[in-house]
Amino acid sequence: MESTGTVEIITGLHIGDLFFMLQGAKRTIILTLVSISFGTILGLFIGILRGVFNKYINYIFGLFLDFVRSVPLIIQFILVNAYFGISGHAKSPFFIGVLVLSIYSGAYISEVVRAGVLAVPLTTRRAARSLGLSWFHDLFYIVFPIGSRAVFPSWINIVIGLFKDTSLIAVIGYIELLRAGEIIITRTWEPMLVLSGVGLFYFIICYPISKWSERFEKKVLT
Repeated sequence: MESTGTVEIITGLHIGDLFFMLQGAKRTIILTLVSISFGTILGLFIGILRGVFNKYINYIFGLFLDFVRSVPLIIQFILVNAYFGISGHAKSPFFIGVLVLSIYSGAYISEVVRAGVLAVPLTTRRAARSLGLSWFHDLFYIVFPIGSRAVFPSWINIVIGLFKDTSLIAVIGYIELLRAGEIIITRTWEPMLVLSGVGLFYFIICYPISKWSERFEKKVLT
């Protein structure tokens, strides 16, 4: 008991701060998983449309995607949150975060998917169609298996980047991992120790994803 008290006096931290950071990490993981799920669905839909249809589809979606990718993410959080507030339909920070991050990640995923679709040689697709495959069969049995080799590594990078970008949602009041660390810092005045712990949490989560993706790519996609 004395040693615990001594540690608290010296560092200003206690076990409750660790649990508070773990709660922040849990919120970050949930926010990332939900957002990347919706973002992947959206990106697949738009990417396939842009990859297989004419230039007018590309132009329409291209303007929207350029806007999403050009405006800083933190500004998007503020604008969307302000819109719902002004309209009288205020939403929770989690809802705003999922909405913005889904669209944001979907914009990048759509470009990756489009590149994967275009990476499949046109002669290969024509050969498949000549053998009697329908458009959907061509897409699922030819385009997806071949294109996924180009898409998967970039998709993993987007997932990891999105996980780190969740820290920006603190601007609208959502307490994720980094924001939880900032709250602890204001009480303990231990920025180096707390931020090192936050960075360690990010590393513990991101590094295994990166290593797993490398093994998956070697065993399944090559």
